[in-house]
Amino acid sequence: MDFKTLMLQALDATKDDQIDFLQKFVRVPSPNPPGHTATAAAVVIDFLSSKGIPFQIIEPQPGQPNVVSEFQGNSGPGGPRVVLNGHIDVFPVAEDTRSNWERDPWSGDIVDNRIHGRGVVDMKSGTASLVIAYAHLYEMRAHLTGSVSLCVVSDEETGGQWGTKYIIQQDRNKWGGTVMLSAEPAGCKTIRFSEKGTLRMTCTVKTKGAHGAYLNLSKGAIRTATSFIAEVIDAVEGMKVEAPQELIDQTAKPEVKRLINETMGQGTSGIILGSTVNVGTIKGGVKVNMIPDTCIFELDIRMPVGLLREQVLGLIQQSVIPKYSPAATIEIDVHEAASNPFSYSSPNHPMVTLLADNAESFTTIRPLAIPSMGATDCKHYRYAGVPAFVYGCSPATMASVNESASISEFLHVTKVHAGATWDYLNM
Repeated sequence: MDFKTLMLQALDATKDDQIDFLQKFVRVPSPNPPGHTATAAAVVIDFLSSKGIPFQIIEPQPGQPNVVSEFQGNSGPGGPRVVLNGHIDVFPVAEDTRSNWERDPWSGDIVDNRIHGRGVVDMKSGTASLVIAYAHLYEMRAHLTGSVSLCVVSDEETGGQWGTKYIIQQDRNKWGGTVMLSAEPAGCKTIRFSEKGTLRMTCTVKTKGAHGAYLNLSKGAIRTATSFIAEVIDAVEGMKVEAPQELIDQTAKPEVKRLINETMGQGTSGIILGSTVNVGTIKGGVKVNMIPDTCIFELDIRMPVGLLREQVLGLIQQSVIPKYSPAATIEIDVHEAASNPFSYSSPNHPMVTLLADNAESFTTIRPLAIPSMGATDCKHYRYAGVPAFVYGCSPATMASVNESASISEFLHVTKVHAGATWDYLNM
């Protein structure tokens, strides 16, 4: 019997312990904001300690520890390194929705083979899978070539400044590695390899105000803003994008198109390689019969692989805004912390095949590589030149009332990450 099979058998034999660990993890609140994760991190620390696994704490912000660990295989220093990365922080529970929950949001209750609680989908189930996979790989480290790192971070929901981004900057080789795996909720039929960029901004339109009857004196800030917004949408969503050919080829496959629409909603395949503009908020005016002199609104622009913020801002500032002068002034304030470039890893990377092979061997369903619409900490690895891939449970109840995750998927995802890591380090 080979050693990989022994590891997988050990995972099958410890299912109850794995579920118990996930329950404990879910039962400790770690909403972000406010982002206090020390108590939840202690559950991970206790688990690693119980297995005799060395770790360290990197805590650039008080109360937001990052728990990291690494080990070398039988080849000693050098060789490929797989990084397993998951986050501790989760979405908060809105106070006005608590009465709608069927059980306490932090219950960790198990009902119908599902574990319930805020953050179990995004992403305590996935993080627990990675921690458990790491522990079993550590146990079999004498039979691995290369090395493995575990990064359990505290600041994903607010961008990763004090989590993944920070630890990579501290030691790119140790915490960045050769390839990174995430278990964010993406659905067990998919392997995610890229993410759109974000450009978020506040726009302020100012015009002359007047009595509501005298539109001959001023069109007003709100009417100007709505016209401006319509032009921005047409211009930005019509931009030509120079996407990588392998991305174009991958998303053109009929089976991939079907899966994109099935996973992320009908019609998603039609916009996944294009830019989109969402008007998130808008406010202006004082009284219904007054022409407003100010209108403020926020735009969330999603930029596909191949489109940069400089191109989008240049188009808006040089081709759209000048049309409204001198009757109106339009100022743009970019939300720097929430604006990030696209991130991309090749869908033809060997790790994609290994994830698919392992997933298929356990369920007979072979996942396909598709791009993501949203963002994860994978972007920080890709920015650092490290290929990063996502394989995780269904996102169906993510961030919703009565959030719950399938225990069967949780156990499956654990085995897939452990198996794919094993295969990559022994290629």
